[in-house]
Amino acid sequence: MLRAGDKAPDFSLPDADMEYRSLADFDGKTVVMYFYPKDDTPGCTIQANEFTDLMDEFEAAGVQIVGVSGDDCFSHQAFREKYGLKITLLADVEREVCGSYGVIREKEKDGVKKIGIVRSTFVIDPRGVIRFAEYGVAPKGHARSILNFINQQS
Repeated sequence: MLRAGDKAPDFSLPDADMEYRSLADFDGKTVVMYFYPKDDTPGCTIQANEFTDLMDEFEAAGVQIVGVSGDDCFSHQAFREKYGLKITLLADVEREVCGSYGVIREKEKDGVKKIGIVRSTFVIDPRGVIRFAEYGVAPKGHARSILNFINQQS
């Protein structure tokens, strides 16, 4: 598990428009990188919409929001368009970046165990150092709590 003070693992993943993005592309900005299980599911939609609703406040604080899941670029496009999302969505189909951030875990639902992405969030400073890491977050109200954390750090 990654913790505050660790160097953030770099990545190179395609976004919803199939353009590759890496951590260096956000140089000079704080990045909120959140991992979520699946596009257009109830919890993931709540979380993406709340980050989008607060986008102006995040941008005013110099923060870029990046959501990562195992969905492909086409799924991300549909998700973004359906809800008017303003956040960057990255496709980690091979789940390599998810693995490097430690968000692949065994989960159990209705007595069935499976391996999946645990909803997790990382705040990465402009030098690529993790300032906040949380695994197993609840989607409702999470974007606001991350914004509050960032504002307290300034």
